[in-house]
Amino acid sequence: MGKHVVVIGAGPAGLETSASLANLGFTVTLVEKEASTGGHLKKWHALFPAMISGPNALETIRKGLNETIKIQASTKITSLEAVNDYFTVTGHNGWQVKADAIVLATGFQLFDARRKEEYGYGIYENVITSADLEELFASGNPLLNRQGIKPERIGFVDCVGSRDEKVNNLHCSKVCCVTAVKQAIEVKQLLPDAEVFCFYMDLRMFGRHYEELYKEAQEKYNIQFIRGRLSESTEDQDGNIVVKVEDTLMGKPLRIKTGLLVLMVGMEPAAKTKNLLRQLGLKEVPDGFIQPVDEVLLSNCTEIPGVFVAGACSGPKSIADTLADARSAALAVAGFLKK
Repeated sequence: MGKHVVVIGAGPAGLETSASLANLGFTVTLVEKEASTGGHLKKWHALFPAMISGPNALETIRKGLNETIKIQASTKITSLEAVNDYFTVTGHNGWQVKADAIVLATGFQLFDARRKEEYGYGIYENVITSADLEELFASGNPLLNRQGIKPERIGFVDCVGSRDEKVNNLHCSKVCCVTAVKQAIEVKQLLPDAEVFCFYMDLRMFGRHYEELYKEAQEKYNIQFIRGRLSESTEDQDGNIVVKVEDTLMGKPLRIKTGLLVLMVGMEPAAKTKNLLRQLGLKEVPDGFIQPVDEVLLSNCTEIPGVFVAGACSGPKSIADTLADARSAALAVAGFLKK
């Protein structure tokens, strides 16, 4: 069709958007700041709720790309400029290209758990994040704590960096609750004799089969769910993590010793997204993600004609939601360019 679309960000959203646009007949350039594609999915071991392999899922998504798509890797976007009826996209390495439309698929960044000092991440060796645990699963090594010992008790803490006024993140990251359930099951499969606790504010099992996974965690794996927010973590002389939490259903304080404490870190807008927002003059919602024209009817369109969004740069999404949103973004671009 002679129309050129630049997709910025080569995570699942960018990959799927590019594949869909190429299948519709457009010329596509996919720009990625890292040396390889895949985004956060590259480091994810298994995906809820069906526990499918993360690497296999990524490989399937990558297979959707065809030879007509140009991948511009290791390139950080330094400038986006609207010029008449096209856009000029410039990279840090001097790379530059013109585009008839742009799709922002810049994704998210994980909350830095060090900002919640009371939880002990970066202070105590046996406090890790959900992303750290996923890498441990992917390594194929035995699940051991930092002292090289199989933990007899493992705790999971939900909503770290989400729904928290103290860190200015009022939004729900949507996937943390079910990720905690998934990871707790994986821990029990690796360490059947271990006690596993999940500390939560509210469990939000909104997706298909999520509720079933939650019930399976309780009935089959005897994972204990405690409603209450963690107030403090400390370390004993053996390197165990002692957590203080109030059980709000029982109305009593608890003090539980764990060999490993896992913090379920939420999603935040990526720093690179904010830079692109400023350059283009796009608006953001109060939580910092990109604001579409209409979150219900035109969720992939921005106020600038020719600039579109796909995936988690407009708000937290699961992989399934991200892929669906990417296909929707491609159709929105096609509708715009065909007019």
